[in-house]
Formats: sequence, C-alpha cells, structure tokens
Amino acid sequence: MTSQNNVLKGVFLVAIGAATYGMLATFVKIAYSEGFTTAEVTTSQFVYGLIGILLINTFQKIKNKNTSAKATPKNIFSLMLAGTSLGMTSLFYYLAVKYIPVSIGIVLLMQTVWMGVILEMILEKKLPSKQKVVAVFIVLFGTVLATNILNNEIRLDWRGIVWGFLAAASFTTTMFTANRVATGISSAQRSLYMLSGGAVIVFSFAFCTQTAPFNLDIFMKWGIVLALFGTIIPPMLMNAGFPLTGIGLGSIVSALELPVSVMMAYILLNEKVILSQWIGIILIILAIIIMNLNFRRKQH
Repeated sequence: MTSQNNVLKGVFLVAIGAATYGMLATFVKIAYSEGFTTAEVTTSQFVYGLIGILLINTFQKIKNKNTSAKATPKNIFSLMLAGTSLGMTSLFYYLAVKYIPVSIGIVLLMQTVWMGVILEMILEKKLPSKQKVVAVFIVLFGTVLATNILNNEIRLDWRGIVWGFLAAASFTTTMFTANRVATGISSAQRSLYMLSGGAVIVFSFAFCTQTAPFNLDIFMKWGIVLALFGTIIPPMLMNAGFPLTGIGLGSIVSALELPVSVMMAYILLNEKVILSQWIGIILIILAIIIMNLNFRRKQH
C-alpha cells in the first residue's frame, strides 16, 4: 500500500509541475503585450530562478548539516554544459510564441517525443521498437491537426515554426542530459548548476540583442511569476516526482502540460482553438501514453 501511495504522490507532484510549466508561455505572451522584450523576459526569469534555487540549496545544506554529497568541479562543468540547452529552450520557446499562438508553440515543443526517439536511436545504435514507431507517426499526424496547417486560412509565421522546432530540439537535449549527468548529487544542486549554464546563454543573448535601455519594470511585474512557473516549481516537483512514478508513468503524466497550456491560451489570450486541434492534442497525448506503457510493465 505504501508503494502505491508513493506512486500517487509522484503522479501528483509531476502533474502539478507539468501544469505549472504549461501556464508559462501565456504569461510570457502577456509580458510581450506590455512591451517587454525576449531579453528582458528571460533575464528576469533566470535572475530570480538562480536566487530561488540558491535559497533552496542553502536551506537544504542547513537541514542536512552539510552531509549531502558535494559536486566535484567535473560535475559542475558537466551540469553547466548540459544547462546551456535549458537556456536555449527558454529562449527559442519564447521567441516562437512571439510569432505564433501559444497553442501552436506548445505543440511544436512536444515534437520532443519523436526527436527523443531519433536521439535514442543514434546514441544507443539500435532501431526503435514498433511501439515507438507507431507513437511517432501518431505524434506527427496529431501535430498536423493540432497546428491546423491544413486550413488554408491559417498563415503561420515561419519564424515561429523554426524557433518552435529549435526549442523542441534543445528540450530533447535537456531531457537526455538531465537524466544522465551527475546523478549522484542532490536535485537542488543539479538544478543550480544547470540553471547557471542556462543563465550564461540567456545573459549573452540579452547582451547581444537588447538595443533599447533594459526595462527594469520586468523584475517587479513578471520576473518572479516567470521564475516560479518556469524555473523553480516545475523542475523541483518533477525531480521529486519522477523517482516515485518512474520515467514511463512520469512522462505520461507530464503530458498534462499540453492541454493546460492550450486552455490557458484559450481562456486568458482568447486564442481560437478548433475541434480538429483538440483532436490533434489528444492524439499527441495518446502517443506519449503508447510510447511509455512498456516501461510501466517493466517496473511492476
């Protein structure tokens, strides 16, 4: 019964983490509508994110009386390097939703499903299972419906589509490295160093692209919200939840991010989402379930 309770607890943590991350792009879009730039949005998010994770690390150190495993210089370097893809994901995703609706941006980000299969095939040098191949085709078909590209009236800005695919590619890299790099140290330490690596990318981007004076109002208005919903709550909850659910079930639950993101955009941004798009979204979630059912059987 205890293990069942642990799994339920894990499902709850991953679900809240995914739902929180799903709300993020809508807040970014509102910040854009108030005249803030991508550089301002990402910088404020990462500054507050680093402060938040630093506080969590300090609290854990005091609580554990400094007994937890410390990161070696090699760990720190590997995590910061892995974290650069985290910074790129935020940048590319936020640039994407500048040009296309949030409901389309999140669907493009979900292309990590088939990109992950291809990356796994290259790294492990073996063909994917039939189950994964079927899931990939369902994702691609679901994407065609969810982005509504068959509707001739829809003219999607190509820049948004390119940024969306780049966000998915860097998110795929983040997911692979997050589960493989320096797993012996605490999740708070890992988050801190990965976030530091991401911050290097974000701050460099801001330095190179921010031509107008930096609007410090972003720190008062949106910075804390973006950091909580994008940098602090989702990784902390998912890092705590995934070990309890296992990768398979955790991946299924984290797909909640997709409908939450679309619903937020529909409610707060009045984005039009038609029935065929909802069918596409359901198909993408179905593909994630198909791809991960195997893992669940292995765990029991």
